[in-house]
Amino acid sequence: MKSKDQYLDFVDYGYSPKKSDVVCLFRFEPEKGITIRESVGRLASESSTGTWTSLSKMPTRVKKLQAISFDVKDNFVKIAYPIDLWEKENIPQFLSGVAGNIFGMKAIKNLRLVDISIPSEFLSNFRGPEFGICGIRKLLRVKKRPITGAVIKPKIGWSALEHCQIGYETWMGGFDLIKDDENLTSTKFNKFEDRVKIASKMRDKAEKETGERKSALFNITAETRLMEKRAKLLYELGWEFAMIDVITVGTSALQTMRETCHDFGLAIHAHRAMHAVFDRNPKHGISMMVLAKIMRMIGVDQIHIGTVVGKMSGSKTDVTSIKNQITERKIKGNSQNFMLDQNWDFIKPVLPIASGGLHPGLIPSVIGTLGTDIGILVSGGVHGHPNGTRSGAIACMQSIEATMQHIPVKEHAKSHGELHLALEKWPNVKSG
Repeated sequence: MKSKDQYLDFVDYGYSPKKSDVVCLFRFEPEKGITIRESVGRLASESSTGTWTSLSKMPTRVKKLQAISFDVKDNFVKIAYPIDLWEKENIPQFLSGVAGNIFGMKAIKNLRLVDISIPSEFLSNFRGPEFGICGIRKLLRVKKRPITGAVIKPKIGWSALEHCQIGYETWMGGFDLIKDDENLTSTKFNKFEDRVKIASKMRDKAEKETGERKSALFNITAETRLMEKRAKLLYELGWEFAMIDVITVGTSALQTMRETCHDFGLAIHAHRAMHAVFDRNPKHGISMMVLAKIMRMIGVDQIHIGTVVGKMSGSKTDVTSIKNQITERKIKGNSQNFMLDQNWDFIKPVLPIASGGLHPGLIPSVIGTLGTDIGILVSGGVHGHPNGTRSGAIACMQSIEATMQHIPVKEHAKSHGELHLALEKWPNVKSG
C-alpha cells in the first residue's frame, strides 16, 4: 500500500516553476486526519504520475513528469505541471488532469481550482478569438459605446415568426443584436431554420430603415455535426455570429466549432449556461475565471461574465477579475485577487458580456464597473417597458447616451420619455 511518505515526493516548497510549466492555484481543505503536506502531495500525485500503491517497475522518465506542490499559504497551494504531461491542442485531456479525479478524492474535503497560468508553449497550439473586441466592433460598425443586445423574452414559447417580430422591434429601438437564450435551439413551435430565415428578412428591413448594422446571436447548440450544419446555414444567410452554450457542449465540441466557425467567418458568442454548477460554491469546483480563460484560449469572441448588479451571482471582484483575464494581454498575479501571472501573447481579447436582470436604470453601474468595451444584454428590461419592446430598447440607448456624457440618468429622463417611463417602472437606479 502507498505510504504517506510517497505522496510527499510530490511536494517541494522551494521549487521554482519552469517557464514551460503549467501552474494551477487551488484552494483545498484536507479531511480530518490528513496533514496539509500530505494533502497537497496527494493532489499533485493524482493529477499527474502518482497512484495509490507502490509499483514494482517504473520508467525513469516518470520522475521528470510528476507535478510539484510548491507554495502553500493558508488553504491555497500552487502546483506546477511539466508541459510534457499534456497533448498539444487537447483541452479535454488537459482538464482531465488539472480538474479530473482530484475533485473526488476522499482525502480532500473541499477543492477549488482558482486559476491557471498557461505557458506560451501550450498557448501557441490554439487560435484564440477569430475577431476579438476590435473585430466585433468592426462587424457591427460600433466604435465607442457598448455593444447592445436583447434576449427575446420569455426565453422559450414564441413561434419563429413571433420571435422575429419582437426582434425587429428590438432592432428598431436602436439595439445591435437580438439573442436566443440558452435553452432555445429548435422546437416544434420555433424551428431553428425557420427562425433564422425569417429573421434575415426582418434584419434586412431594419437595416434599410435605420441605416445601421443589425445582427443576431442564434443558438446552434446541439450534437457537433448538427452544430456544423446550423453554422453553415447562418453563413449562407449572411449572419456574423453563432451562439454556443460552451459548457454544456464541452470543450471538445467547442474546439471543433472554433474551426468550423473560422471556415464560415463566424464569431462565437459563448453562453456560460451551467457554469454555476462548477463555480458558485466558493470552496469547491472551478472558478468562472478558469472557465473563461479556457474559452479564450480555444477561441470564443464573446462570453458572459456577470453584471454585479443584476440577478445572477458574482461579486464585483469576481466579475472584474474575469473581465481583466479575457481582455488584457498581460496579467500580473496577486494574492489579494488570487490570480496568477498570465501572458496572452498573440491571443486576442474577448468581448465581456454583462447580462442578467438588467434594466435602463442599472446601465450606469454596469458601465461604471466594466467600462464601455463590453456587450450589454438587457432583455426583460427591454420587453417589459410599459410602451413595449421598441420603447424599452430606446430607453436603454438613452441611458447609455446619458452615462457616456456623464449625465445622471434621472436628469436625462426628464427630457426623454422612454427612459422616464422605464425609471418609473424600475426605480432602483444605480451609478457606477
